[in-house]
Parts: sequence; structure tokens; C-alpha cells
Amino acid sequence: MPENPPLAPALEITGLTKRFGEKLAVDSVNLTVPRGSFFGLVGPNGAGKTTTLSMATGLLRPDAGSVSVHGLDVWSNLVDAKRRIGVLSDGVRLFDRLTGLQLVTYAGLLSGMERTVVAERAADLLDLFDLDSVSGTLVVDYSAGMTKKIALACALIHAPQLLVLDEPFESVDPVSGANIRDILHGFVESGGTVIVSSHAMDLVQRMCDHVAVIADGRVLASGTTDEVRGSSTLEDRFVELVGGRRHGKGPEWLRIS
Repeated sequence: MPENPPLAPALEITGLTKRFGEKLAVDSVNLTVPRGSFFGLVGPNGAGKTTTLSMATGLLRPDAGSVSVHGLDVWSNLVDAKRRIGVLSDGVRLFDRLTGLQLVTYAGLLSGMERTVVAERAADLLDLFDLDSVSGTLVVDYSAGMTKKIALACALIHAPQLLVLDEPFESVDPVSGANIRDILHGFVESGGTVIVSSHAMDLVQRMCDHVAVIADGRVLASGTTDEVRGSSTLEDRFVELVGGRRHGKGPEWLRIS
């Protein structure tokens, strides 16, 4: 009896390249994200993380290379691919003059779902993220943590197979952060895949089972978290790969005694 062929990765990036004028922001990136993984993408500011994720999720057209989600080529099948992906983009403004309920409902309707299904799922998500009490409040009046949670609810309402989250824990208080992590781990345990871009090395080390380090638009290391960090911490390994650490106590005038 022939064996079933292996399942395609959740995300497969090959030769992805993007220039902005003279700046080579992403330089022939190759990256494989296994299905069912909690994948961390780490790198310094300006490393090309956001640009890479924007191309991988159909938000920014690459100059070269290919991206596939569960074996489906993203840029040849953009609408179908986006149905498989939930995205939380760092720095992209929400329609914050809507209430929380209106925003999640709008996201569901945009994905082509029936209104009755959207209403049921929106109620479930607001309850899951403990946002019931502010469902009628304008998103512009939400705290940073509440805003992250409502944005994540929007990314989840169409039941994606892959979640791509750019700095989901930035400006989030510890309680909200813990609740978000629990929800994401539940998503992975149920068969989904999560990609998180973050500067918080300790958080990535504790949360992610796979990680890639990117700098200057290139992948410097990729694999399981244990493989990448080796015998050190992920932060120390990151600094070793990326470089730029300055050893010193600063100028004499800055010393108190």
C-alpha cells in the first residue's frame, strides 16, 4: 500500500526579494514553517521582518520569489490564499470609529461569510477575549491591550489555518499578554499554525517551538528553537548572529560614583 505524500508546510517561502529604491529590504529569503508549529521570527529593527510577512500574506507584491500556504501559491491564488490566513499587522490602523462588535462583524463580512455565522462567531470571540463589556465602545477608546485583542479577533473570525502576527504583544499588559498566549497555544493545539514576529527574545524562547533569525533582509538561522539557540539563550544567540553589541560602561561623566 503506497504511503501518503507528506503534507505541504503551512508556509513555504522561496527566493523572496523586495527592493525599495536602492534599499534591498528582503534578499532572497528562503523559509519553511511546518504545519502545527508556533514559529517565531526575530530580528533587529529594519531587518526585513515586516516586509517579509507582508509579502507572505498577500499584502505586498514581491519583486521575485514565491510564497505558498498549505501548498497553494499565494500570488497566483490571492483570494483563496487569504482565506487561509489571519493577519495582525503592526502599525496598520484599524477602523477605530467602529465599535468592537462592529469591527469584528465587518471583518467577517469582508471575508464573505454569512451574516448569521458572523454574528455567532463575533459573539464567541468577544467572549473569548473578555471584550463583552466593551463591545459597544468605539475602538478608538480602547486601551493598547484591548486593541490588540480586537485586532486578533478580526484575524480569527474566518477560522484561518495560519495566523501571522506582527508584534502582537507590543504595549500589551501582562494579563492581556497571558490571555493572548493561551488563546494562541489553543489554536496551535487544535491544528493551526502561528507565526509571531517579536523583539521579546525571552517570550519567543518560552512560547515558540521553531524560530528564524533575520537581519539585513537575510535569514541567518532557522530551525527548532533548541537548534537555533544551542547551549545558550535565544537572546545571546541572537546577539551573536546579528552582532552590534557594544561592551562598555559608558563615558566617565555618566557614572554616579
